[in-house]
Amino acid sequence: MSYPSHPELAVGALVIHAGCVLLVKRATPPAQHEWALPGGRVKLGETLQAAAEREIREETGLIIRAGDTVHSFELIEHDAAGRVRFHYLIVDVRGHYVGGELRTGDDAQAACWVATQELADWPLNTDTHALLLRERILEPGS
Repeated sequence: MSYPSHPELAVGALVIHAGCVLLVKRATPPAQHEWALPGGRVKLGETLQAAAEREIREETGLIIRAGDTVHSFELIEHDAAGRVRFHYLIVDVRGHYVGGELRTGDDAQAACWVATQELADWPLNTDTHALLLRERILEPGS
């Protein structure tokens, strides 16, 4: 198990198409087995938009056009001894669906489109839930 020497930059994409939100179930830590926006690490020299487009293609098989930033947050997790196991600055961008067939790939355990009216009952990652509330995709109290 490796530990980071510095925070890492990651990107996620909020993609809404035909009344549904694109979600993935994470296969690896952090947030393993949680439903969240698709995304991942930004490579050196890669823009947030290029990283989002690449990560969504790798995780879901879909092609998107990445837009403006909609949300950012830090994810810091410690191990049992208190050492920092993960430290990410995650920037979520709006993603516009272009095409492709949905499939699960890369480090996603599952990928799906979830109707916005079903999101209140979906077991969402805390940060994804907060973003969907802020963007008024979820109603307060859900």
